[in-house]
Amino acid sequence: MATELYDLTVPVLTRALTTLAAFLDKGRKWADEQGIAHSELLDGRLAPDMHPLPYQIQRVSDTAKGTLVRIGGLDNVAMEDNETSFEELQARIAKTLDFIRSVPRDKIDGREDAEVVLKTPSRDLTFTARDYWLGFATPNLYFHVTTAYAILRHKGVPLGKMDFLGG
Repeated sequence: MATELYDLTVPVLTRALTTLAAFLDKGRKWADEQGIAHSELLDGRLAPDMHPLPYQIQRVSDTAKGTLVRIGGLDNVAMEDNETSFEELQARIAKTLDFIRSVPRDKIDGREDAEVVLKTPSRDLTFTARDYWLGFATPNLYFHVTTAYAILRHKGVPLGKMDFLGG
């Protein structure tokens, strides 16, 4: 029996967002226990030319919903990228999860060879849906999840490998 594209995307996206929400919750609680301003974590970045923590969460959200929008030919759920607090970032994650859960299986399954065009400022990238998910969206998703984890860890939040793996 073949694995359906829905089974390769939706559970992975859901897990990534759920894990990210747990990182944020642990970070907020740790900051409160340590008497550290939330902005110390939210403004965190790994290098001066990198984007801060909220940007990483926003890109995970955009990758999650954008994957299903592009593969399924669905209408996008616009989000303004204006989150500045743990609560607002958690609300964005929840809204993204709600969107993911609303996508019917039949909009994703069977679309492995459908054309996906990713428009960038410099050029358009064309993939099959399978190649888009496996070769572009998945690495992008984990890049931003990993970067969010690393920012919080760098700032002192006691996250470990099992937090990343969802254990």
